[in-house]
Amino acid sequence: MGDDRARMLLRIIERAAFFPAMARLPAALGYRMACWRGDWLFRSQAGTRTEVARNLRLVLGDELSQVAAQRVTRDWFRFGSCELVDVNRLRHGARPLRRLVEIRGREHLEAALAAGKGAILCTGHFGSNDSGFSLLHASGFPVTSIGRVWYRYDADLSSAERRFWDLHFKQARRLRQRPNIEPWPGRPQVAALAATALRANEVVTIAIDARPLDSDRARVVEVPFLGRRAGLLPGAVALAQITGAPLLMGFMYRAADYHHQVLEISAPVPAEGETTTAFGRCAAEVSAAIRRSPAHWEFWGKTDDLVGLGLIPPQPDSSPAAVPDLLPAGRSPARWISR
Repeated sequence: MGDDRARMLLRIIERAAFFPAMARLPAALGYRMACWRGDWLFRSQAGTRTEVARNLRLVLGDELSQVAAQRVTRDWFRFGSCELVDVNRLRHGARPLRRLVEIRGREHLEAALAAGKGAILCTGHFGSNDSGFSLLHASGFPVTSIGRVWYRYDADLSSAERRFWDLHFKQARRLRQRPNIEPWPGRPQVAALAATALRANEVVTIAIDARPLDSDRARVVEVPFLGRRAGLLPGAVALAQITGAPLLMGFMYRAADYHHQVLEISAPVPAEGETTTAFGRCAAEVSAAIRRSPAHWEFWGKTDDLVGLGLIPPQPDSSPAAVPDLLPAGRSPARWISR
């Protein structure tokens, strides 16, 4: 018990000291140091490294070569550290982060809001999406988000860690028009809250690739996703059909230098017709984004979510021996830092 508490305190101290400090350095240096941290985790967290590598192979198969899978696994760790630096650059109206992010397709969002029915912006658990939504709000688009606040319900986290994450994401939550709408079972007001935001001509954001809760299984639809059929909730399409709000897609991509990013917003996706067919178009956009840049997708390190989505079978043996490790022998973390 004492060792667990010590490790927990070290994690909190490391996060509390590391990310705010990195966010105040010149961008190239700060994100480079975030990559160093990611490389250290890549080497030290053998279990997670093996889990990510195994899941990449199970889902994408021959789409990734051995070398490409190695690079994706390393970048998955790097991106996690870089995303936390992003959150700490949301200070002062997000100006420190806005200088590093290009928003492409904002004309699609402006045209959608010109109709006066709001807009629904769909994405996945992909890249620095929360920071991207905060940037949109800071850029003049009123944003309200739908989604569960993960750290409040993670049984493995201590109360001290939950308080840390509350403080860490405080600035991001400020850059929203309304409080976060959490779609938990037994809360029929979720749709009403989202519809109210849309009637006020706001942007409502939602990640559509979340694993459904057991209580939501009756509402799940199966759609093609990453070469398989995944069970997902079509709430975004249902909301668009009820309110008449246009449905757009948005994805945040990190550049090769790790500190510049692009937020791409699509033209409206057709939401007419049968719900499953319309929702399949949105799922196809998320699937294409993951294939384009797989290291951005959070769920490679969450086997339970991949199983719950129906993308991989339950894993009876998740030990490192179940799949060859991707880490080359004799490589130091510093050798993994790109320019």
